Amino acid sequence: MHEDLVRFTENLVKSLVEDPEMVKVQEFLGDDEVIQLEIMVEEKDMGTVIGKGGKMASAIRVLVQAVAYNQGIYRVRINIDSF
Repeated sequence: MHEDLVRFTENLVKSLVEDPEMVKVQEFLGDDEVIQLEIMVEEKDMGTVIGKGGKMASAIRVLVQAVAYNQGIYRVRINIDSF
């Protein structure tokens, strides 16, 4: 549906982690037409992606939401998880 947004998010997160091949980003349509992005990284990379006090995760959310807004997507929710 929103391949550019998913690709941007995936490239952004891959640039932060040790093993970029293990990063997966999936898009879901949530409640009330909210686009939900699920970012999956390895357990060892969670600290890097979340950052100290959640600052890195917050920065990722801001960047992704800015790109989404430029594409006309006004509601994006981002979840970060590990496998």
